[in-house]
Amino acid sequence: MFNDTSSPLALLRTRRSGKPRDMVAPGPSPEQLREMVATAARTPDHGKLAPWRFVIVPDEARPALALRLVEIQRAEKTDCTARDDEAAAQFVMQAPTLVVVLSAPVIPHKIALWEQELSAGAACMNLLHAAHAHGLVGSWLTGWAAYSEAVRDLFGKAPQRIAGFIFIGTPGRDLEERPRGQLSEIVHEWNPGYGPDR
Repeated sequence: MFNDTSSPLALLRTRRSGKPRDMVAPGPSPEQLREMVATAARTPDHGKLAPWRFVIVPDEARPALALRLVEIQRAEKTDCTARDDEAAAQFVMQAPTLVVVLSAPVIPHKIALWEQELSAGAACMNLLHAAHAHGLVGSWLTGWAAYSEAVRDLFGKAPQRIAGFIFIGTPGRDLEERPRGQLSEIVHEWNPGYGPDR
């Protein structure tokens, strides 16, 4: 079972990412997607700044976005090949639903930029949890497009940045459990001798 809804903790424990290329219809309905985004926005937000934006890419707009991604990739990568063009075009055509999440910090502000960026990351995670709670699967991807200012300009403007491309759909195959860090390696108890060698 990839989404155990028997309890909130069971749901959290069973959340896994799926590969966008393996996602199939149905994706979320428009109403479900609005509810997911509203849930994602309930993230820790020091200063009540809402330092994130959600850009839903409608199905009918995806071919145009694919063309723009190919154009930008050609302009930014001198060694771009036909295979790279195909990969860029296919990237945005994966999965039934695509939401681009932007980090949208308020600058200048007394709330540190780092805190605002962390909040945007938390919004991405909340969106994945919301998809999982609806019986769907999500995936948070970045790649070169997330770091391209020209791609960012398709969705927002500086100082905004792409926090992630969130793909949502139904698993087309069984989800694989990935290796997780051993608690003995990732959890430590602080003591006066605790130092930077950890």
